[in-house]
Amino acid sequence: MLTSIGIDVSAPGQRVFDLARDVSRWPQLLPHYRSVTVERRSGERVVARMVAVRPVLGPLGLPVAWRAEQWGDATDPDDLRLCFRHLRGVTRGMDVTWHIRPSGHGCRVTIEHAFRRRLPLVGDEALPAFVDRFFTRSIATRTLRTFKALAEGVLEVRGTRALPTRPPVSDEGDR
Repeated sequence: MLTSIGIDVSAPGQRVFDLARDVSRWPQLLPHYRSVTVERRSGERVVARMVAVRPVLGPLGLPVAWRAEQWGDATDPDDLRLCFRHLRGVTRGMDVTWHIRPSGHGCRVTIEHAFRRRLPLVGDEALPAFVDRFFTRSIATRTLRTFKALAEGVLEVRGTRALPTRPPVSDEGDR
């Protein structure tokens, strides 16, 4: 099963790539990420245990944990890529690729999820469809929206969390 979600960002793609490539900083940047524990580094590749919260009702959320290998590929400036291979958790067997491509206003960030996990008696698409609808899409959408806000300067990192910036002050006053 292959799904994708995307968002337009009014900022250079390299800025988005640089913000997102260091998964160890995600809990500082993304309010729905509780922890990222880097277990192993090998060159540009990182294996990390990640815990995010999937909202359920208002402030209540369901923690979701997985282990993934992550690496970046910036060799093609017209398609900067962040790649993840999920190694543990309900998403084991899922490959995730972020495509960050230039557009007329900045860049388009698309996240593709390729889920190939098979379960006997459940069918090839039942588990991936459930996981995508109730977990992956929710967390990935929040991730994209937050990185968009960070890249566009709507949010900035102060202390240990991403916080809203102050609204711009107009020089022209009220006319």
